[in-house]
Amino acid sequence: MSIEPSRLGPMANAIRALSMDAVQAANSGHPGMPMGMADVATVLYSQFLKFDPAQPRWADRDRFVLSAGHGSMLIYSLLHLTGYASPTMDDIRKFRQLDSVCAGHPENHAISGVECTTGPLGQGLAMAVGMALAERHLNATFGDDLVDHRTWVIAGDGCLMEGINHEAIGLAGHLKLGRLVVLWDDNRITIDGDTDLSTSEDIPARYRAAGWHTEACDGHDPADISRALAAAVADGRPSLIACRTVIGKGAPNKQGGHNVHGSPLGADEIAATREYLGWTAAPFEIPADILADWRSLGAKGAAARTAWEARSAANAKGGELARRMAGELPAGDDAAKTFAAWLEGSQKVATRKASELALEVLTPLVPEMVGGSADLTGSNNTKTKATGPLTAADYAGRYVYWGIREFGMAAAMNGMALHGGVIPYGGTFLVFSDYCRNAIRLSALQHARVVYVLTHDSIGLGEDGPTHQPVEHVMSLRMIPNLMVFRPADVIETAECWNLALQAATTPSVLALSRQNLPQLRNSGEMLSARGAYRLKAATAARKVVLLATGSEVELAVNVAAALEGQGIGADVVSMPCWELFDQQDAAYRADVLPAGVLKVSIEAGVTLGWQKYVGDGVIIGIDTFGASAPAEVLFDHFGFTVDKIVPRVLARLN
Repeated sequence: MSIEPSRLGPMANAIRALSMDAVQAANSGHPGMPMGMADVATVLYSQFLKFDPAQPRWADRDRFVLSAGHGSMLIYSLLHLTGYASPTMDDIRKFRQLDSVCAGHPENHAISGVECTTGPLGQGLAMAVGMALAERHLNATFGDDLVDHRTWVIAGDGCLMEGINHEAIGLAGHLKLGRLVVLWDDNRITIDGDTDLSTSEDIPARYRAAGWHTEACDGHDPADISRALAAAVADGRPSLIACRTVIGKGAPNKQGGHNVHGSPLGADEIAATREYLGWTAAPFEIPADILADWRSLGAKGAAARTAWEARSAANAKGGELARRMAGELPAGDDAAKTFAAWLEGSQKVATRKASELALEVLTPLVPEMVGGSADLTGSNNTKTKATGPLTAADYAGRYVYWGIREFGMAAAMNGMALHGGVIPYGGTFLVFSDYCRNAIRLSALQHARVVYVLTHDSIGLGEDGPTHQPVEHVMSLRMIPNLMVFRPADVIETAECWNLALQAATTPSVLALSRQNLPQLRNSGEMLSARGAYRLKAATAARKVVLLATGSEVELAVNVAAALEGQGIGADVVSMPCWELFDQQDAAYRADVLPAGVLKVSIEAGVTLGWQKYVGDGVIIGIDTFGASAPAEVLFDHFGFTVDKIVPRVLARLN
């Protein structure tokens, strides 16, 4: 059924009422954007968006991203009004409180109808680019019958000002992602005041220059909104619609001003708003006829969903799409056999090369893996024979040339992972993870299976010098909750870390990989990296020292142990590829690997901060300055990473 045009205004006012009442009850929040964009959202949901509240994760639903996440009451209102099980009205009453799923900014893991966690401005739109890219890729793989949906975004001025917006829209235009529509809340207000305080650019012209189609509409005229959205749907390019709105629309004394952006309206203004809108219902109550209009939209979506389910059941590819969308990996027997054979070899390669070797095994067997690099393919070693270029001419490709867009790549990979059906991995230098950092943090917060291939992981990269030599980066990434940071020591650990990263369906991973060649240290068959840390070499003399190391320094630790053993001092070597996994082991295992009563020495070519949790008052070999420009072997000697310089420090502490 279609909604009578005369009913759209009261439906939009339901959003306004819920938004202002929830913010007022919390005495905290952002009522201005939900009230201003209520008319646009009502037209979108009633006439264009494909969704089914009864099946929030239906594979072929449209994706709706509230990039302006501070206006979270807009999406909470929409989800409740259209009949999603969450949030309930009680959740909305408790907006921004500890026991409510209605957080200050929407969180995808708390509410199934929220596609992605937004709030850091610009990233929602960039994630939507990834979702639109995933949709086109899966469409090329599975066909229109199974994958044929759009991605819709509501974004504010802040989303369009952020630097990531330049990266995201450039990529979307280049790849001609015509199923992507951005609804710009063009209210010309920021927190500080009118937008002309800080910007005078022609935003639609910038989008057109990037290959986008642009439209403009009166954001409070349903007919004009509908016209603009229909024009966007009809155009083959990604679309930006400038929806000219009044922030806080309906609040007679505060609408249009920046003070309504992020503060409760206050009791007097809420009373005035109710009178202005003709809204007589009590707070958190929706008149039955208006609620019925909203709920009717969900019934319409159910019909589309059941028709899709029938097509999927009859389609030979339906089962494979279902597997990928569920995040289930294919059988890994062939990969396991290949990796087992590596144990019999003795490969001396950089771990970035070892990663490429692992990917050559994995990418043909795991077709949902889609790789890429931020213009460093030859250095990151992320391209394989199975991953042809993903381009506007061939969306079935499995390798994205992201260009020099590290932040845009990371955010788009989040969107790809959250869309489902794709496991994205992307490469850059570890030192440039700073460009990606906020998106990596959102990977972890959103439980997104994204793999970051970060190469050139230490001073070992050599002559490029301190601008490119990561010192603090591995440790700073370890600080992010729900992020696995792997720093493998050889080809075997690298293969194990790739397997662990793929198996972690709700945790993103970083692979910190060397530029320089490293010898193979392992020949045992058990996947020891799954423990996070393990005894690579046991002391032969009476144990007095435990040497802990990661990555390229594990080889050094083995050599230090040999020198100590030559002096009758027993030394274990513990390889520690992943702190996070080691911390998850039981107390007995951790105590066995790091026994009490012996000197513990850590060796890692990075900052010393953090190692204290494992070595206590032991010895920490690290770098607490920036690096330098010189060949790698010169740098390791200069910064004290040699047997001759470490052994005396250990002996001094023992004595």
